[in-house]
Amino acid sequence: MNSHSPTRPPSARVLLLTGPSGSGKTSLATATGLPVLNLDDFYKEGTDPTLPQLPDGGGADWDSPLSWDAGAAVAAIEELCRTGRTAVPVYDIATSARTGASGLALDGAPLFIAEGIFAADVIDRCRAAGLLADALCLRGRPTTTFRRRLSRDLREGRKPAVYLVRRGLRLLRGERTIVARHTALGAHPCAGPEALARIAAARTGHPVEAAARR
Repeated sequence: MNSHSPTRPPSARVLLLTGPSGSGKTSLATATGLPVLNLDDFYKEGTDPTLPQLPDGGGADWDSPLSWDAGAAVAAIEELCRTGRTAVPVYDIATSARTGASGLALDGAPLFIAEGIFAADVIDRCRAAGLLADALCLRGRPTTTFRRRLSRDLREGRKPAVYLVRRGLRLLRGERTIVARHTALGAHPCAGPEALARIAAARTGHPVEAAARR
């Protein structure tokens, strides 16, 4: 993280976009045309001894917030808000490893999206730092999310097929619980059209802040 005064006022704010894996976060964020910080790039590496494990012995639990470096993600969000640029790790999900780093610059944009399945876990920290514009949780039909997620993960070869099917079924059964958890952390649950409307409001500087005040 580049050095800068911790009291420097932010020149941009972040809209946190979360939701179950496969709910359409990346596609929706890209469609807005706003700068996007991919929070999945802050996963821990597969060799990290602190990775949580699945109780059935099926390997690392990549759906646990403990598999993710929240501190590094918040540091990147804060640097973007205060300086307009940051360095982001490049993470390869198939190998569970960081393969390099890239730069992300806002180029003067006053709002950017940080999206990922753990985005809700940093709502309080972003709000406390005065960086939060809004926090949204995409939700839809669990069966649709299941099909979308499995198709994507198989296409991209993210993990072995057997692992992906087992993970997909586990997430299908737990999707409503996942959405409820994100909502309890302060994210507003909504479908794509409402999410786009709230993002448009945040871009004008008049965001709907009911969720942020929870």
